[in-house]
Amino acid sequence: MISTNDLKNGITIEVEGAIYVVMETQHVKPGKGAAIVKAKLKNLRTGSIIEKTFNAGVKVATAHIDKQLMQYLYTMSDVYYFMNMDTYEQLELSKDIVGDNARFLKENVEVYITMFDGEVLGIDLPDKVELTVTRTEAAVKGNTTNNALKDAEVETGYVVRVPLFIEEGEKIIVSTSDGKYVSRA
Repeated sequence: MISTNDLKNGITIEVEGAIYVVMETQHVKPGKGAAIVKAKLKNLRTGSIIEKTFNAGVKVATAHIDKQLMQYLYTMSDVYYFMNMDTYEQLELSKDIVGDNARFLKENVEVYITMFDGEVLGIDLPDKVELTVTRTEAAVKGNTTNNALKDAEVETGYVVRVPLFIEEGEKIIVSTSDGKYVSRA
Protein backbone atom coordinates (compact mmCIF):
# COMPACT_ATOMS: atom_id res chain seq x y z
CA MET A 1 0.00 0.00 0.00
CA ILE A 2 1.12 3.52 -0.77
CA SER A 3 -0.28 6.90 0.25
CA THR A 4 -1.69 9.01 -2.57
CA ASN A 5 0.63 11.78 -1.30
CA ASP A 6 3.59 9.59 -2.37
CA LEU A 7 2.41 8.88 -5.93
CA LYS A 8 5.13 9.62 -8.47
CA ASN A 9 5.58 9.10 -12.21
CA GLY A 10 6.27 5.46 -13.10
CA ILE A 11 4.72 3.89 -9.97
CA THR A 12 2.24 1.09 -10.72
CA ILE A 13 -0.94 0.88 -8.68
CA GLU A 14 -4.06 -1.27 -8.58
CA VAL A 15 -7.38 0.60 -8.42
CA GLU A 16 -10.79 -1.09 -8.67
CA GLY A 17 -9.23 -4.24 -10.17
CA ALA A 18 -7.35 -2.39 -12.93
CA ILE A 19 -3.57 -1.94 -13.10
CA TYR A 20 -2.29 1.56 -13.82
CA VAL A 21 1.05 3.30 -14.19
CA VAL A 22 1.14 6.86 -12.88
CA MET A 23 1.95 9.29 -15.69
CA GLU A 24 1.69 12.54 -13.72
CA THR A 25 0.32 13.82 -10.45
CA GLN A 26 -0.78 17.16 -9.07
CA HIS A 27 -1.43 17.98 -5.41
CA VAL A 28 -4.28 20.47 -4.99
CA LYS A 29 -5.21 22.28 -1.77
CA PRO A 30 -8.52 24.05 -2.34
CA GLY A 31 -9.53 27.02 -0.19
CA LYS A 32 -12.10 24.92 1.62
CA GLY A 33 -11.97 21.24 2.46
CA ALA A 34 -9.27 18.61 2.37
CA ALA A 35 -6.37 18.40 -0.07
CA ILE A 36 -6.73 16.17 -3.13
CA VAL A 37 -4.35 14.44 -5.52
CA LYS A 38 -5.15 14.49 -9.25
CA ALA A 39 -3.43 11.70 -11.15
CA LYS A 40 -3.15 10.87 -14.84
CA LEU A 41 -3.09 7.07 -15.08
CA LYS A 42 -2.45 4.67 -17.98
CA ASN A 43 -4.24 1.32 -17.86
CA LEU A 44 -1.61 -1.37 -18.50
CA ARG A 45 -4.19 -3.86 -19.83
CA THR A 46 -6.03 -1.62 -22.29
CA GLY A 47 -3.60 1.26 -22.85
CA SER A 48 -6.33 3.83 -22.13
CA ILE A 49 -5.48 6.95 -20.14
CA ILE A 50 -7.75 8.32 -17.41
CA GLU A 51 -7.61 11.11 -14.87
CA LYS A 52 -8.54 10.15 -11.34
CA THR A 53 -8.91 12.26 -8.21
CA PHE A 54 -7.94 10.84 -4.81
CA ASN A 55 -8.31 12.32 -1.35
CA ALA A 56 -4.86 13.20 -0.02
CA GLY A 57 -3.42 10.58 2.33
CA VAL A 58 -5.68 7.73 1.16
CA LYS A 59 -3.89 4.41 0.69
CA VAL A 60 -3.91 2.61 -2.67
CA ALA A 61 -2.53 -0.83 -3.49
CA THR A 62 0.77 -1.00 -5.34
CA ALA A 63 1.00 -3.42 -8.25
CA HIS A 64 4.25 -5.34 -8.54
CA ILE A 65 5.09 -5.60 -12.22
CA ASP A 66 7.65 -8.17 -13.38
CA LYS A 67 9.72 -7.61 -16.51
CA GLN A 68 11.39 -10.67 -17.98
CA LEU A 69 14.02 -10.49 -20.69
CA MET A 70 12.99 -12.89 -23.44
CA GLN A 71 14.09 -13.68 -26.96
CA TYR A 72 11.60 -13.79 -29.83
CA LEU A 73 11.81 -17.16 -31.59
CA TYR A 74 9.13 -17.46 -34.29
CA THR A 75 5.44 -17.10 -35.19
CA MET A 76 3.08 -19.90 -36.12
CA SER A 77 -0.58 -19.22 -37.03
CA ASP A 78 -1.02 -15.99 -35.02
CA VAL A 79 0.88 -17.33 -31.99
CA TYR A 80 4.21 -15.70 -31.11
CA TYR A 81 6.84 -17.77 -29.30
CA PHE A 82 9.35 -16.26 -26.85
CA MET A 83 12.06 -17.90 -24.74
CA ASN A 84 13.34 -16.90 -21.31
CA MET A 85 17.10 -16.50 -21.71
CA ASP A 86 17.89 -17.83 -18.21
CA THR A 87 15.51 -20.77 -17.78
CA TYR A 88 14.94 -21.63 -21.47
CA GLU A 89 11.19 -21.78 -20.77
CA GLN A 90 9.02 -20.83 -23.72
CA LEU A 91 6.07 -18.44 -23.62
CA GLU A 92 3.29 -18.33 -26.22
CA LEU A 93 1.54 -15.00 -26.84
CA SER A 94 -1.48 -14.37 -29.01
CA LYS A 95 -1.58 -11.78 -31.78
CA ASP A 96 -3.90 -9.67 -29.57
CA ILE A 97 -1.22 -9.24 -26.89
CA VAL A 98 1.66 -8.63 -29.33
CA GLY A 99 -0.41 -6.16 -31.35
CA ASP A 100 1.44 -3.59 -33.49
CA ASN A 101 4.76 -4.64 -31.95
CA ALA A 102 4.78 -7.51 -34.47
CA ARG A 103 5.95 -5.00 -37.10
CA PHE A 104 9.38 -4.94 -35.43
CA LEU A 105 9.77 -8.58 -34.32
CA LYS A 106 12.40 -10.63 -36.08
CA GLU A 107 14.08 -13.81 -34.91
CA ASN A 108 16.45 -13.48 -31.93
CA VAL A 109 15.36 -9.94 -30.97
CA GLU A 110 15.39 -9.53 -27.18
CA VAL A 111 12.33 -7.91 -25.61
CA TYR A 112 10.98 -7.41 -22.11
CA ILE A 113 7.69 -9.15 -21.36
CA THR A 114 5.68 -7.19 -18.76
CA MET A 115 3.73 -9.40 -16.33
CA PHE A 116 1.44 -8.97 -13.33
CA ASP A 117 0.71 -12.08 -11.23
CA GLY A 118 1.48 -14.34 -14.19
CA GLU A 119 -0.75 -12.33 -16.57
CA VAL A 120 1.10 -10.94 -19.59
CA LEU A 121 0.37 -7.23 -19.99
CA GLY A 122 2.54 -6.49 -22.99
CA ILE A 123 5.92 -6.30 -24.68
CA ASP A 124 8.60 -3.64 -24.33
CA LEU A 125 10.67 -3.47 -27.50
CA PRO A 126 14.16 -1.99 -27.76
CA ASP A 127 14.12 1.71 -28.79
CA LYS A 128 15.51 0.86 -32.23
CA VAL A 129 15.69 -2.32 -34.30
CA GLU A 130 17.83 -3.32 -37.27
CA LEU A 131 15.79 -4.61 -40.21
CA THR A 132 16.70 -5.67 -43.75
CA VAL A 133 14.95 -4.01 -46.70
CA THR A 134 13.33 -6.75 -48.82
CA ARG A 135 11.56 -4.62 -51.42
CA THR A 136 11.71 -1.01 -52.55
CA GLU A 137 11.23 1.02 -55.70
CA ALA A 138 14.22 2.30 -57.63
CA ALA A 139 14.98 5.98 -57.12
CA VAL A 140 13.82 8.16 -60.02
CA LYS A 141 16.61 10.32 -61.41
CA GLY A 142 15.92 14.01 -60.90
CA ASN A 143 13.53 13.38 -58.02
CA THR A 144 15.73 15.17 -55.50
CA THR A 145 13.39 17.52 -53.72
CA ASN A 146 14.19 18.19 -50.10
CA ASN A 147 13.92 15.05 -47.97
CA ALA A 148 12.58 12.88 -50.80
CA LEU A 149 11.34 9.55 -49.43
CA LYS A 150 10.08 6.27 -50.88
CA ASP A 151 8.35 3.19 -49.46
CA ALA A 152 10.47 0.21 -48.44
CA GLU A 153 9.20 -3.12 -47.15
CA VAL A 154 11.37 -4.74 -44.46
CA GLU A 155 11.76 -8.41 -43.54
CA THR A 156 8.84 -8.32 -41.09
CA GLY A 157 6.43 -7.08 -43.77
CA TYR A 158 6.29 -3.56 -42.35
CA VAL A 159 6.47 -0.68 -44.85
CA VAL A 160 8.61 2.29 -43.80
CA ARG A 161 9.43 5.55 -45.61
CA VAL A 162 13.18 5.73 -46.39
CA PRO A 163 15.49 8.11 -48.29
CA LEU A 164 15.92 7.49 -52.02
CA PHE A 165 19.47 6.07 -51.66
CA ILE A 166 18.30 2.99 -49.67
CA GLU A 167 18.34 -0.16 -51.82
CA GLU A 168 17.00 -3.71 -51.43
CA GLY A 169 19.14 -5.89 -49.17
CA GLU A 170 20.41 -2.99 -47.05
CA LYS A 171 20.06 -3.03 -43.29
CA ILE A 172 18.36 -0.01 -41.74
CA ILE A 173 17.62 1.18 -38.21
CA VAL A 174 13.93 1.81 -37.43
CA SER A 175 12.56 3.51 -34.31
CA THR A 176 10.02 1.31 -32.51
CA SER A 177 8.32 4.29 -30.86
CA ASP A 178 7.10 5.91 -34.10
CA GLY A 179 8.01 3.34 -36.78
CA LYS A 180 10.19 5.76 -38.72
CA TYR A 181 13.52 5.28 -40.48
CA VAL A 182 16.50 6.43 -38.37
CA SER A 183 19.62 5.55 -40.35
CA ARG A 184 21.55 2.86 -42.20
CA ALA A 185 22.79 0.06 -39.99
